Amino acid sequence: MIALTIAGSDSGGGAGIQADLKTFQELGVFGTSAITALTAQNTLGVHDIMAAEPAFVVAQLHALFEDFEITAAKTGMLFSPAIIDVVAATMQQQHIPLVVDPVMIAKGGATLLAQQAVQTMKEVLLPVATVCTPNIPEAEVLAGMTITTASDVAQAAQRLMALGAKNIVMKGGHLSGVDAVDTVFLEDGSVFTMTTPRIDTKATHGTGCTFSAAITAGLANGQELKEVIIEAKRFIQAAIVHPLGIGHGHGPTNHFAYNRYDCEVFVDEA
Repeated sequence: MIALTIAGSDSGGGAGIQADLKTFQELGVFGTSAITALTAQNTLGVHDIMAAEPAFVVAQLHALFEDFEITAAKTGMLFSPAIIDVVAATMQQQHIPLVVDPVMIAKGGATLLAQQAVQTMKEVLLPVATVCTPNIPEAEVLAGMTITTASDVAQAAQRLMALGAKNIVMKGGHLSGVDAVDTVFLEDGSVFTMTTPRIDTKATHGTGCTFSAAITAGLANGQELKEVIIEAKRFIQAAIVHPLGIGHGHGPTNHFAYNRYDCEVFVDEA
């Protein structure tokens, strides 16, 4: 099976296109890519960004879709309203699952989404999203509210679904608590949580990219959505629990870990 990532390049290899392709490979999926931006980046932060011309992003997508039978796609760093517009327009013509990771801020604090692009994302990209995977700060921006409680999480998810996203994974790593709890809202109205122990580590660079890429790989393989999301959680938890110890800042997650170590995720039906 073939998956597509539409995202920025991370020269440090821990996030973005590089993390997505590593995740696809580990999950047995052939990865293709359309690069939206180049970054000069390492574990200490993003030093510079050079966005691609929207027309070149479209050219990459057209080249891929005319030759490959892509069965699922994901977006990561899209950076500008113009890039979001052309990506959304292209994906609307494709009848495949689309996972939207609404990347806004890098681990080191750099802005990866222009402020004026947030509204464009809400208006044109979320309506074509099969799954949206925001962390709490991203969900707060998209939903226009503060999120501190479980009821806030549910309200924000409903706001995102009202914008058109079919299924929402509200990642709970930024919420307080001994455990990290993700809450999943599916389009059939069902809700479940995924709970894992909170790990005290700085090796979390690329967690959002990797998690959404794992969901994309599962969808590309034709697996059922709920099981895909749970398996993606196992993938990223293993990647966090078994760090590589690379770099002097926020180190990358370990994309090799899923196929080397067992990792438990507690799933609870709401």
